[in-house]
Amino acid sequence: MLHVLAVDDERPALEELTYLLRQDPRVGRVGCAGDASSALRDLSRMLVDGERLDAVFMDIRMPGLDGLDFTRLLTGFAAPPNVVFVTAHDDCAVTAFELGALDYLLKPVRPERLAESVRRVAGAVERAGPRGGDARDPEDEMIPVELGGRTRLVSRRAVTHVEAQGDYVRLHTADGGYLVRMPLSALTKRWEAAGFIRIHRSTLVASAHITEVRFDGGRAAVQIGDELLQVSRRHTREVRDRLVRKFHHPDAADGGTRGGENGAGENRGGGNGAAGNGGGERR
Repeated sequence: MLHVLAVDDERPALEELTYLLRQDPRVGRVGCAGDASSALRDLSRMLVDGERLDAVFMDIRMPGLDGLDFTRLLTGFAAPPNVVFVTAHDDCAVTAFELGALDYLLKPVRPERLAESVRRVAGAVERAGPRGGDARDPEDEMIPVELGGRTRLVSRRAVTHVEAQGDYVRLHTADGGYLVRMPLSALTKRWEAAGFIRIHRSTLVASAHITEVRFDGGRAAVQIGDELLQVSRRHTREVRDRLVRKFHHPDAADGGTRGGENGAGENRGGGNGAAGNGGGERR
């Protein structure tokens, strides 16, 4: 069964499109979004939660981010959904297909024509093979963030660390911080394979950006750029086991940075002390 997202800034058009899609027996779930920026946020959340999205049926002319710009941004995703445009304008078809659109429907939408688009989506998904929530680029991932009415894609590689802030997380990069609505626990699970390590209940760090590990009196801290981030007692053992081993063995499976090797080795004795204090977490 297909999982799709309908996007239109006009409520009646969105409701009609959603209704028609739900009548097709090949469609199992239909999500709705009132604009392209909301659709990007929904897509990002679904990827983080491990959900699948097979296609986006969307209008082109919408306030703010339009359908064509949305499709251009999809190139930053490891497994982007198929795009079917549903619009009252016939002057964007060439550009749409150049951007890789699977189909182009004109309003008012005829049920039989929409059924043909769904057939094309089903065929494309079958040819692509399984594309569940684990389909991703092992090297990088792009996260859409909102900046003053604009949508920007932030590379996972550029993220040095992540802080939980209520229902949001703040992605820290060399260029600044970006708020994204998602739980830190879900992001931790998704980015663990990319070398991100939980050092505190509210902090996730990219091991590739760590230049030094310090152990002192049973406590630990990691250096990222100009910031020294404290490791909670609860996570000290894991940090010691993963990072100290990495710094002394740079060819370990999850990579490493040689720059922090001396810093990690200076307090090796303190690391042993920290390992014995893996009790309850203190801020």
